[in-house]
Amino acid sequence: MLKISPAQVVSILVITLLTFINTRGVQGGKMIQSSFTILKLVCLFGLILFGLILVNPRVWEANWSQAWDLHKINRDGSIETYTAIAAFGAVASAMVGSIFSSDAWNNVTFIAGEIKNPKRNIGLSLFFGTLIVAVVYSSTNIMYTAVLPVEEIAHAAKDRVAVVAANVIFGNVGTTLIAMMIMISTFSCANGLILSGARVYYAMAKDGLFFKSAESLTGFRSQQALWVQCILASTWCVSGKYGDLLDMVSFVVIMFCVLTIYGIFVLRKKMPSAERPYKAFGYPLLPSYIS
Repeated sequence: MLKISPAQVVSILVITLLTFINTRGVQGGKMIQSSFTILKLVCLFGLILFGLILVNPRVWEANWSQAWDLHKINRDGSIETYTAIAAFGAVASAMVGSIFSSDAWNNVTFIAGEIKNPKRNIGLSLFFGTLIVAVVYSSTNIMYTAVLPVEEIAHAAKDRVAVVAANVIFGNVGTTLIAMMIMISTFSCANGLILSGARVYYAMAKDGLFFKSAESLTGFRSQQALWVQCILASTWCVSGKYGDLLDMVSFVVIMFCVLTIYGIFVLRKKMPSAERPYKAFGYPLLPSYIS
């Protein structure tokens, strides 16, 4: 029997609300995205700053004394050496969260047709967006090692390391602060995905790979891609637990990244004279094709 929790209901309501706002025009979604992103970054950098100010020297030294040794820390505190296969699985499992954190780095390309001076601004958006995310997440994890023993990081309740760190930094009020940060971050993330994701359906319709009506930019038809996306996202909300969905999506993301990279080689082979207005780091070695 299907059971829908209050959290799932809230998720569906948020998705529906943000979808409706974005059907009214780009400006509403852009305003939400800009304001919540700035607020999210301020909160994250505040947490990082206070954590580094309150660094525990003994914890820091203990965490970094064997930082490059790959081993498993059991709940009883004992240390277990990984076999080669188990180490590969542990690294792959650990990458799930980092893949999710940076997955939206390329979403700006979905709205390329609405960006001013795309030849310049898309590249800059991809570079600075990825750089900011890398700095924020790297700094956050460094801060964790400054205030929490590695055992507490490895076995934080429900894998909520940020909650444990915030409690150490701010006391009991830390749980409330992190809850607010998570809500802000989730709301901002959902809006960004809704704002950019529907453009994929529009592009697919233009290429004959989706319903033709989604190609329209006027009237109710222009909203169809957004509402189709809303229905699909709401369905996923009631399909399983968050962790299961995250694992599944991360696997699919990697698969499509591989296909995208392969597509670059194919297109350079099949369309060598096509216009390529974007500059690429390491050209011509990195983006070159195999002849």
